[in-house]
Amino acid sequence: MCGICGFTGNLDNKEELLTKMMNRIIHRGPDSGGQHISDGIAMGFRRLAIIDLNNGNQPMYNEDGTLVVTFNGEIYNYKELRKELEAKGHTFSNNADTEVLLHGYEEYGAGLVEKLRGMFTFVLWDMKTKTLFGARDHFGIKPFYYAPLGNDIAYGSEIKSILEHPAYQKKVNPEALENYLTFQYSVLPETFFKGIFKLPPAHYFTFKNGDLKITRYFDPTFAPDESLKYEDVVKKIDETMQESVRAHMLADVEVGSFLSSGVDSSYVAASFHGDKTFTVGFDYEKYNETEYAKDLSSKIGIENYGRIISTEEYWNVLPKIQYHMDEPLADPSAVALYFVSETASKQVKVALSGEGADEFFGGYNIYHEPFSLAGYQKLPEGLRRGLANVAKAVPFKFKGKNFLIRGSKPLEERFIGNAFMFSEEERAKILKNPTGHYNHKHLTRPVYKKAAGLDDVTKMQYIDVNFWLIGDILLKADKMSMANSLEVRVPFLDRNVFDLARTLPTKFKVNDRNTKVAMRAAAHRRLPEFVAEKKKLGFPVPIRIWLKEEKYYNIIKAAFMGNAAESYFNTGEIVKLLDDHRAGKEDNSRKIWTIYMFLVWYKEFFE
Repeated sequence: MCGICGFTGNLDNKEELLTKMMNRIIHRGPDSGGQHISDGIAMGFRRLAIIDLNNGNQPMYNEDGTLVVTFNGEIYNYKELRKELEAKGHTFSNNADTEVLLHGYEEYGAGLVEKLRGMFTFVLWDMKTKTLFGARDHFGIKPFYYAPLGNDIAYGSEIKSILEHPAYQKKVNPEALENYLTFQYSVLPETFFKGIFKLPPAHYFTFKNGDLKITRYFDPTFAPDESLKYEDVVKKIDETMQESVRAHMLADVEVGSFLSSGVDSSYVAASFHGDKTFTVGFDYEKYNETEYAKDLSSKIGIENYGRIISTEEYWNVLPKIQYHMDEPLADPSAVALYFVSETASKQVKVALSGEGADEFFGGYNIYHEPFSLAGYQKLPEGLRRGLANVAKAVPFKFKGKNFLIRGSKPLEERFIGNAFMFSEEERAKILKNPTGHYNHKHLTRPVYKKAAGLDDVTKMQYIDVNFWLIGDILLKADKMSMANSLEVRVPFLDRNVFDLARTLPTKFKVNDRNTKVAMRAAAHRRLPEFVAEKKKLGFPVPIRIWLKEEKYYNIIKAAFMGNAAESYFNTGEIVKLLDDHRAGKEDNSRKIWTIYMFLVWYKEFFE
């Protein structure tokens, strides 16, 4: 695991600038650094040494030195690809997975990316043609940012590197803020920094003579197969997961595993045959999973390292969290990931984690909604919308209010992923200068269109794979682990696992009683029953409670009445959200947190 950065063009101080860019991401690779500087290009690399510790330094070159690569990630099938390339006459000089990218590109060109199994972003510079080629992995495990700068381009594993380039002028993107308020994360291709973009997952790019071309090479579509037999599927899930975990253990250093109380990380921890697991909890009994993790680790014969996060520690680290995140993220569990990564990094360089299981195998509780709404949605749409309008007009909460409102809408209108913070009307009310771009349906419509004909649960999965997984789950997993110089690997987010998961019919994923039905049955083969059947909690965080306490209420209120808030928000409206929450009129905790995380981020990067 590493960090990469660079830029095209010929500035007078290329080496000095590249060094500054590399230093901004030194946490991603504290073991060593490397540079390639030549006519038209400057490429930087920070290394966290995991495979071929003595010979895997980058930048790395082909035999005649005309092709150079920098790479962030791991290629789990690199040994098979190496044999294939050697059979075609390519000669390798080391045992690192990076060299496969050089010879693979020589042999297959852009077709190389379709052969890779792993997590990656990389860039290759062809000195003969002055062409920059880069790619991001199939599911978006590793981040990649770029900024077009006239006829040149700057890029990096983190936005912080690009901010060092003198041709880039730092400015907030108001459209990113507006849509963040709905999704809870940065959802647009253009980031919170105007003029800096994300390369989407499963895309590669070429940049030559000032021309940038971006191409999609993979689409994680679902194709449920109703002919599959349940027992066969359960057996195949376990076989596929065991093989994926083995592949993800590839390392010349010790590998550990994260462990919460849920089935996903527990299944991975029980399968990886390592010696160490890592857990964090909060100093509230309901939000503490450490004892549970110790019990499970004891039962499967692994040592568990747990840590309790105090409320004060949680609040004190928030500025650091948003700095490392690059863009605002309002998911409270990001802090737990930061601390569990910090705990693990004291023992290992690599840790496995359970991200992706919910999206692939149907694990989110909201996937029950199509079942719970099925009967109600048989009523005429006009009647349902009328009942919803009446419910909205009632100024207080009552049982069934949310059911009436959500039940009045088709799936495409009500579901954008696991978070839906502010509607367009609500965000227009709190923003001082709303742009009106974009309606959430405009963003999700192309994805829903590709999923036409699938059942509602599978449509929800496809939306989550294309939005929530990328913008929230994987962003925080990468940024929080790399902030602590730790590589996190995700065995569920594997091409072979997805090839199986995409074929599962909904009845094997979600029913009216449970989620991840077939995957839980597979987990039963490795885990005690009390784990395999446990409901999903994630990393629960007591935000709702804290915001009613005087100390934290006052911290938020001061931010909501500060200069940054005054610039972007109607402060009276956002303070009302806070006051109504404290008075118990509404649970506005997640909306308040979404606004507050933006203000914390803004202070880090702009004040």
